[in-house]
Amino acid sequence: MIKPRFISFEGGEGSGKSTQIKLLAKKLSKYGDVITTREPGGTIEAEVIRKLLVKGKKNKWSGIVETLLLYAARKDHIDKVIAPSLKKNKWVLCDRFKESTLVYQGYGKNVDIDLIKKLDKIITNNLTPSLTFILDINPKIGLKRSKRKSNTETRYENMSLTFHNKIRKEFINIAKSNKKKFILIDANQNINQIQNIIWNEISNKINAK
Repeated sequence: MIKPRFISFEGGEGSGKSTQIKLLAKKLSKYGDVITTREPGGTIEAEVIRKLLVKGKKNKWSGIVETLLLYAARKDHIDKVIAPSLKKNKWVLCDRFKESTLVYQGYGKNVDIDLIKKLDKIITNNLTPSLTFILDINPKIGLKRSKRKSNTETRYENMSLTFHNKIRKEFINIAKSNKKKFILIDANQNINQIQNIIWNEISNKINAK
């Protein structure tokens, strides 16, 4: 059986990724050590870069600058957290990874897709999750959810609805490109329904009982 030790969660704002990562981590803990992490962030140094990206005025960075900052944070995250954990055969559950950069900066902010792919090859050596869950939600609903929380990281939430609709469309397109690797889930369902869909996918791949 395939054992997808590196699993990422993608989707728009307020799609419930963080909640589902916590629930999956609890279930997976019966099958080995689990770490949960996020991007941008995951290390002390990368969290500093995160604050630059997710706080402040929505137009303070160009798409290119954002991309370079994200890959600086990702390199640190991989070197210090993801790669060492995978070498120790731990489960790594990551809230966002390379698909977010492709969608938000590439399609959302018109950064050259080839540039992003070249950066990915050079900086991450094409490291990619073996399984990615994409939680799909209407941006109007997701943004309302995200802004309702005690959320101080609202730079992206403050971007236009047109931007967020584009993000949603491109995540769906990615999901369609490889249905074995990318699992598209309707995030309008209740938490338990989503949790069950995720666990069914994982348990089938790891032959869990």
